[in-house]
Amino acid sequence: MKNCMATNILTPFARIMENKFAARLVQVGIRTINTHQREQAKKYCVEMHEMKNLDLSFISKFENPLYISLDLDGIDPAFAPGVSHHEPGGLTSRQVIALIQGIEATIVGADIVEYNPTRDFNDMTAHLAAKLMKEILAKML
Repeated sequence: MKNCMATNILTPFARIMENKFAARLVQVGIRTINTHQREQAKKYCVEMHEMKNLDLSFISKFENPLYISLDLDGIDPAFAPGVSHHEPGGLTSRQVIALIQGIEATIVGADIVEYNPTRDFNDMTAHLAAKLMKEILAKML
């Protein structure tokens, strides 16, 4: 890690970075962020790619090993309505698939989070989550 100061915030990723269990944390598709969250990201040297100026070519290559935590909230609700926090202007399903397919590092694990079946429409989000997991598993093989 770079010269980043750790603070006590209540998130799993904060604990991971605070305890130096990961060398790098990259977040793609951020649409809303408050001042406190931005300060915390800076302290932990989190690489953030916000939607307001998203250029996927600026995401640098990952080094081995790589763990992916795919948050369905980052996908636009037009493609993933089955989430708790609908925020327009998110990633398209094609962008997420392209991100996964473009990974060249060894993926050692993954999860998909923030699915809310009570808000899903015709299982759109469930089908998308299954497709994304299939893409991740194919990269792991």
